[in-house]
Amino acid sequence: MSQAEKNYQSRPKAQADLEQHKQEAGQAGQVPAGPNAKKFKPDNPWKTVKQLFSYFRNNKKLFFAGILCVGLASLTAIALNAMLSPIIDSVVGDFDQPRFVQSLVIVAVIGIAQSAFMYLGGRFNAVLSQRTVTLIRQDLAAKLLHLPMSFFDTHTHGEIMSTFTSDIDTLSQTLDQAVSQFMTSIITFIGTTVMMIILSWKLFLVVAAFLVLMVLFTRFIASRSGRFYRERQGETASLNGFVEEMMTAQKVVKVFNYEDRAMADFEGRAESLRNSATKAASFGVVTWPVMGNLTFMMYAVVAMLGAFQVIAGSMSIGNIAAFLQYTRVIARPITQISQQMNNLFAAIAGAERIFRLLDAPEENMEGPVRLVASCDGQHGLCWRVPAQVEIQEGATRLDPSKLTYFESDPLISSSPGSYKLVPVIGDVRFQDVDFGYVPGQKVLHGVSLYAKPGQKIAFVGSTGAGKTTITKLINRFYDIHQGRITLDGIDIREINKFDLRSIISVVLQDVNLFSGSIRENIRYGRLDATDEEVIEAAKAANAHAFITRLEEGYDTELVQEGEGLSQGERQLLSIARTAIADPVIVIMDEATSSVDTRTEMQIAEGMDQLMAGRTTFVIAHRLSTVRDANAIMVLEGGEIVERGNHDQLMAQKGRYYNLNMGTLELE
Repeated sequence: MSQAEKNYQSRPKAQADLEQHKQEAGQAGQVPAGPNAKKFKPDNPWKTVKQLFSYFRNNKKLFFAGILCVGLASLTAIALNAMLSPIIDSVVGDFDQPRFVQSLVIVAVIGIAQSAFMYLGGRFNAVLSQRTVTLIRQDLAAKLLHLPMSFFDTHTHGEIMSTFTSDIDTLSQTLDQAVSQFMTSIITFIGTTVMMIILSWKLFLVVAAFLVLMVLFTRFIASRSGRFYRERQGETASLNGFVEEMMTAQKVVKVFNYEDRAMADFEGRAESLRNSATKAASFGVVTWPVMGNLTFMMYAVVAMLGAFQVIAGSMSIGNIAAFLQYTRVIARPITQISQQMNNLFAAIAGAERIFRLLDAPEENMEGPVRLVASCDGQHGLCWRVPAQVEIQEGATRLDPSKLTYFESDPLISSSPGSYKLVPVIGDVRFQDVDFGYVPGQKVLHGVSLYAKPGQKIAFVGSTGAGKTTITKLINRFYDIHQGRITLDGIDIREINKFDLRSIISVVLQDVNLFSGSIRENIRYGRLDATDEEVIEAAKAANAHAFITRLEEGYDTELVQEGEGLSQGERQLLSIARTAIADPVIVIMDEATSSVDTRTEMQIAEGMDQLMAGRTTFVIAHRLSTVRDANAIMVLEGGEIVERGNHDQLMAQKGRYYNLNMGTLELE
């Protein structure tokens, strides 16, 4: 029986497993929704609030103007309620027309002022909110560009995108509405309390008793709802991450008939989000009816006791009317605060995630060795090396006696000192390098190799042997644990990362093209390149021919990473982008492994022109692409098991020989 028949016959069991998976996924809280989806205990809410308000420092005038207008709007609202007393008292008994008219004029003036303050306060807060959110977005974008590669190894793209979208939107709504309402509620509560005490401190004691009940209820709700709002934000991030993953892997989903299982996983995550969101919303829903009933009870008790005081002559009808109005008003701030606390908790949960990302350690780009554009007035790039930095002797064509010395260079240090100019030639050496992505799990073991300027060094070996890891270490995407890597005799850990990467270009198997024209994508390698240089780079990469066949040529707009272009055409654009950067060191990471033989030949022509005169590292599964390499490193298990050129390795009749003869296959 063939394997295909076995697979077909196993479909009923697979379907049964899927049904069980769906059933499990549908159970609330049963499906894990990502590493950050279940535990949402805040690290330090007050620290988060402090960080949030620190963004207002750039808009202090708006912030204080908004607070002032909100405060005045609240005070004018309190004054309007206070005017009930003279208006009613002027018409009860003998009609006091002058006092009545005067009170109406005052009410009109206060009402107009309140409307103006409310508009200005809302306007200032809206502008402040959007400016603050814009600053946070800018900081997040800048942060992402300065995070180390290890950060992206442990965080999904969807999780990061959720911070940019869901968390930012929640924070924006809270800053736009909740903050001003919070301020209004506090000022209204304090002002109303003062007015009620002035009108009748005895009746206020009754109100205070009900207020205590309301505060206790609000605290009870807040202590429980905050956790669910944090869970909701985390579950949202997990769901967004899953959707982003499914969207980018649609072809794989369809090829492997994964639709049903993907839907089951989605339903499980959506169910987890529904549970946490429902629990969070439930506490918000229960707030209004309970607070409303307590308010009605308070109003009824105060009205009854106030009537007795009016009968006894200790209060006027106008006073009790104003007091009753304040009774309705004073409960509103507490209700609004309890309601806004839910929004505030959601915003704090999102802000915690935002500031957790903003507080993540950045990649350290600093290094005392910098790149300069000329060597002692001559053309060519040089490393400016401080005297205290060791330069390894024996590096190709480096003669320490001929290095240029000079004193106190202001571009490097304000303090006096001597520096050396070392020509950039692309001499790369590994010396007993050990490395692992996870502590205690080494990927490379004692790797030693050298690449002389202009040489082509190839890496072959099984998947996971450490080929790509070596090239990542040259770029200093990761730092080694033991050993040493030198460039032109200088330990690369002493070189500024920006300058180091300025002389290195990488051509990857998976080409990343950006939205924009072909011209702009090629110019991405060097932004100040002229149109003529763009065309020359395309010709050097063997891409000019297919570009000119396009209807709009170099102005053809690319979308979705070059959708509509073949894999080979995208790769040629990547090579052109690398060519225009004019690097000293080129890294080819399986650049031709996913194209056909004819396209591979086109790419190879472009690569040959690109690699000419440059130190080149090539990773390849197709051994035909590395036969002309100066040295071939055969890796297994993170170690170099064979090394030499093609003829030497074939003569050894070892692993490389067996790979070429077809008795072994690269996995």
